[in-house]
Amino acid sequence: MSSFIIFTYLFFLVAPIIQIGDMSTENPIFPNRYPYHPQEVIFANAIIFLFNIVFFLSYVLMKKRIFKISTQPSETSNTYTKPLFIVTLFVISILIVVLNYDFLIDEFERSTYARTTESVASLLIKKKVLFLIPLGAIAICYNYLSKKKKLTPNFLTVAFILIGLVVCLLILKNPFTEKRNALGPIYITLLFIFGNKLINSNVKFFLFMFISMVILFPLTSAITHVDATFDQVWENPHLLIESFVHSGGIANAFNMLHYDAFGNIMATADYIGKNGFSLGFQLLSAFLFFVPRGVWPSKPISSGELVGNYLIEDYGFRYSNLSNPFVSEGFLNYGILGVIVFAILLPYVILKFSNWLYSADYLKKIIAFYLAVHLMFLLRGDFTNGFSYFIGTFLGVYFVPKLVDRILTFSLKK
Repeated sequence: MSSFIIFTYLFFLVAPIIQIGDMSTENPIFPNRYPYHPQEVIFANAIIFLFNIVFFLSYVLMKKRIFKISTQPSETSNTYTKPLFIVTLFVISILIVVLNYDFLIDEFERSTYARTTESVASLLIKKKVLFLIPLGAIAICYNYLSKKKKLTPNFLTVAFILIGLVVCLLILKNPFTEKRNALGPIYITLLFIFGNKLINSNVKFFLFMFISMVILFPLTSAITHVDATFDQVWENPHLLIESFVHSGGIANAFNMLHYDAFGNIMATADYIGKNGFSLGFQLLSAFLFFVPRGVWPSKPISSGELVGNYLIEDYGFRYSNLSNPFVSEGFLNYGILGVIVFAILLPYVILKFSNWLYSADYLKKIIAFYLAVHLMFLLRGDFTNGFSYFIGTFLGVYFVPKLVDRILTFSLKK
């Protein structure tokens, strides 16, 4: 819930006020170059207001029925806490780093805005599934060590493995190989694992996320969006300062494309006025993200790219890689009905995963916390990327360790 409140406040209240206040009187436009029209601003606010009202009412009504703190013991098998299971995940993590060595070197040497030769499907599997396996393994190691009070050989072995897994994760996921919106949930989840007391309450988490969005994320953007290779930055660190200044810094962050959500709602409404509602077709790009475009040539593009292309053609914009907020996705597909349905489904998902946050299964707890942070990215959109990225993380952090656990359990029973 904290992420939802922070997102709504920053993206739908603070950002629009600052953007409109700083507009030129001759040619008032939003960061996405969509022109300012008072009546369209009112319409966008009406959609946001409707979404928020339905969301909070649904949350309150569903909370008593859905949210239940589990008192049941963990469902995981005995293998889950055995060093053999941890060693297996460590070996898998090492293999992922070794087998993707050339890819990682290319990521370090390639500029942020240079195109990669990897296919979209390959990138999704590597960066959003395989490269997240060490995060799940780190959680399992920490959970194992936290329950052991004596310095046994197994304890020391797992402790060294934990250090190795952290190194693997930092090699696979760092500011030079990954975007800010993907790194944020990962690193904040690490903070939750190792420094739980820092963000273990709603107030602490709210303050941390608010400070992160206003100060830390604009700072990290200078690294994740620097138009230079790792070697170039290493030789000339001043490039980071130039990137920070170019990105607008902290003071001007709300006037940059990072906060384009409000303007994209109006652009989406304008697109609908000329092309009609998607009627669910646009959602297929999210729910069937795993289907290669080569197999399905007419597969819909993400809504962010759809609106981006529209802004390029009609308003002289430069980029097609835009966000498109969750509320806008509902309106794009089914109009006002879509806004209402999306506003009902979101609290249902949040409450379901809130149960996981209090689960005795530590991996469920970790994936639930990850979603709480990732929710900021999901709400900003677009839905295709937000949904597919979370599913990839779910597979890497939760499903793969569970699968390994089941395989080891089955093998040991023979």
